[in-house]
Amino acid sequence: MFKGFRDFILRGNVVDLAVAVIIGAAFTAIVTSLTEKIINPLLGAVIGKPNFGYLIAHVNGGEIRYGDFITAIINFLLIASVVYFFLVLPIQYLLKKFHPAVVEPPATKPCPQCLGDIPIPATRCKFCTQPV
Repeated sequence: MFKGFRDFILRGNVVDLAVAVIIGAAFTAIVTSLTEKIINPLLGAVIGKPNFGYLIAHVNGGEIRYGDFITAIINFLLIASVVYFFLVLPIQYLLKKFHPAVVEPPATKPCPQCLGDIPIPATRCKFCTQPV
C-alpha cells in the first residue's frame, strides 16, 4: 500500500502539478500587484475612476451593483493581458529560439498523370497505374 502511494506521489505529473500550483500562487501576487498598483491607477488617471463600484441600479427597492461586475470584467481582462504579454509570449519566443520547428520532408508526391498523392518511393501510381 505504501509503495503504491510512494509511486503515485513520485510520478512526474504529480510533482509537476504541485510545482505549477506553487509557482502560480507566487505569480498571482505579482500579477495582482501589477494590475492594482500600476495599471488601475493609470486607467484611473485616464478614465477618472479605476473602480466602477459606484454604478448601482435601483429596481423595486433593491440594488443591482452592476458597476462591481464591470470592475470584475475589466480586472479579468487586465490580468489575462498581463499574463499573456508578460508570460506566454516571452516563453513562446524562448521555446522557438531554443527548439526550432523541424520541417519534415513530404511523404508523398503528386502523380503526373492523375495528380493523386502517392508515396515518394513508389514507381507506379496506385490510382491510375501509370509509371512514375
